[in-house]
Amino acid sequence: MTNVLVVGGAGYIGSHMVAILLKQGFRVTVFDNLSRGHKDACEGAHFIQGNLLDFAAISGCLSAQSFDIVFHFAALAYVGESVKHPEQYYQNNVVGSVNLLAAMRKHKLNRLVFSSTCATYGEAKHLPIRETDPQVPVNPYGFSKFVVEHMLSDYAKAYGFQSISLRYFNSAGCDPLGALGERHEPETHLIPLVLREALRTKLGGHSKDTALQIFGDDYDTPDGSCQRDYVHVNDLCDAHLLAAQQLLTNDDGQAKYYNLANAVAYSVFDVVSACRRLTGQPIEYRIEPRRSGDPAVLIGDAQQAIKELGWKPHRTQLDDMISSAWNYLSKGA
Repeated sequence: MTNVLVVGGAGYIGSHMVAILLKQGFRVTVFDNLSRGHKDACEGAHFIQGNLLDFAAISGCLSAQSFDIVFHFAALAYVGESVKHPEQYYQNNVVGSVNLLAAMRKHKLNRLVFSSTCATYGEAKHLPIRETDPQVPVNPYGFSKFVVEHMLSDYAKAYGFQSISLRYFNSAGCDPLGALGERHEPETHLIPLVLREALRTKLGGHSKDTALQIFGDDYDTPDGSCQRDYVHVNDLCDAHLLAAQQLLTNDDGQAKYYNLANAVAYSVFDVVSACRRLTGQPIEYRIEPRRSGDPAVLIGDAQQAIKELGWKPHRTQLDDMISSAWNYLSKGA
């Protein structure tokens, strides 16, 4: 049986990954500091509470048993927060990754699937964005992931360390059965924020009392709001599983990277309209100034992942993503 370590496995994407790995028959250990994750989201896995900033903790985890591969989801991931508090992001995302790689090397483990982001590209020069396009991040969050990708490239050259970095565009949706979902506090992802407003009005709240904020309606886009490429969380996890299978069967000592995207752009107002239609709720909002560090448009080309990993996203419609998220949120109401 393959032993896997999921660092950050109690978070949104990590917990969905844990569920899929367990279903596939892997023996799963989760290492998470629970600062933004939930232990009950990774039931069935062996759980170790620890922080990547504590080298002894992650080294002890790796010495306790032999692992075949590591998934690295443990990152702070709020663009706005990263602009206000960059030190937190460089500490957690960069220093934490340095400790993880050092511990892996110490215990002779050299296979890593890394949760990266399209935020490493910054403002796109052309669309859709390809892996060969320039990476010029415009916020500390994106830059912190950019640094780790470069670390992995250097480790491959110097140590034969194998990795696959997956640059996702906007993750969305929830487990179709409603068992897992987004539980961020504070929540910053658009779809759950819009759906929380829908739930508030469904439970009797007045639409004029909305707390939903739209940051910027004056971008150079057709309706003035940001456009994003949304990918269902389970499709992201499918790609991670394929990446792991490639690393477990190949021993080429390389650092590879792939976009995970659907090559379709939906605006903020598109999402609001779809949520109104699917929930039957009015969903009002307030227009606020742009957030620092937000590119106007992010759309990705995932042909490389499709060809080389054999990835095939199955839940590509925005309605599917919103419906699964609404199902989860409604169950908890």
